[in-house]
Parts: sequence; C-alpha cells; structure tokens
Amino acid sequence: MRPNVKHYRLNYQIASPTIRLLDEEGKQIGVVSKIEALQRAKELNIDVVEIAPNAKPPVAKLIDFKKFKYQEAKKEREARKNQKSVGVKEVRLRPFIGQHDFDTRLSQAKDFLAEGNQVKVTIFFRGREITRKEFGFDVMKRFLASLEQIRVVREAHMEGKTLVSMIVNDKKVG
Repeated sequence: MRPNVKHYRLNYQIASPTIRLLDEEGKQIGVVSKIEALQRAKELNIDVVEIAPNAKPPVAKLIDFKKFKYQEAKKEREARKNQKSVGVKEVRLRPFIGQHDFDTRLSQAKDFLAEGNQVKVTIFFRGREITRKEFGFDVMKRFLASLEQIRVVREAHMEGKTLVSMIVNDKKVG
C-alpha cells in the first residue's frame, strides 16, 4: 500500500453510531444514526463514505465510492498543476565581456526572471584577471542596472575565483 494514499471507511466499516450525513452535492442532511444512513444508501444504491473521521460526530457522505475516488484524484491533479516550482538558473559572464555577449546574457536573464526563476549571476576570473576584480564588479553593476524590477537576494561577493550575485523578479505575480 502506498504511504500517501488516504484510507476511507465505507458503509459497515464506520465505527461511530451517529454521523453527520451529506448528500451527493455536499448538502447537509443532518445528524443521523449509522443504520439510518446505511438504509438511505441502500435505497439509492450508493455508498456511505466517512470523509472527516475526527469531527464530532464524524462526517460521512452518500456517494458512489468510485466516483468519490475519481473526484479526489481530479482535485489532486488540479492542485499539482497549479504548483509552480521555482528553479535557480545561472547566467555566466566574464570581466571583459563583449557588448553582444552581454546583451545575449541579459535577454536570457530577463526570460528566466519572467518565468519566475531565481537567477544566479556569476562572473568567472581566469588567470591574471583576478588581479583586476574591479572590472568584474563593474560588469555586475552594469548587468544588474540593465535589469528592471528585480530584487537582489544576495549581494555581489567573491567565492574563490568567482563573483556571484542572486536576483529574483520583484514584480508580484498574481
């Protein structure tokens, strides 16, 4: 049995002698005895499904169990579809980057931010370039200034031979 699957009590598995009963549309019928609920279900040729076992009294619904399971799965799929996973995308620059390359990386970063991702801007120093860190900081400042409506999560800082900054879109999506 899968660990994240909910288990529902049906018909005679319901332990409580009295239950709060709902019809198929979710309208409340009232607090009835378990036997009365089972008789109603038998007349309508459907099941009594306990949906809130911890309530006082427990809540049960008159519904076909297969239909109920289908509706639950449908709700779960909808919830999963509406979730947005935020990723971290990286844009790599150089301290002595050409203007066209700079513009290309800038448009990539704008696309990443528009998708709702965080962007990690890295400037890697090779060889003796590390002695001129100010060029890297200038490129970083120019890059961040070129992007509008951003929020800097992590200021530009050195990690070994790499200058790193983290940014996110500041616009409230919704």
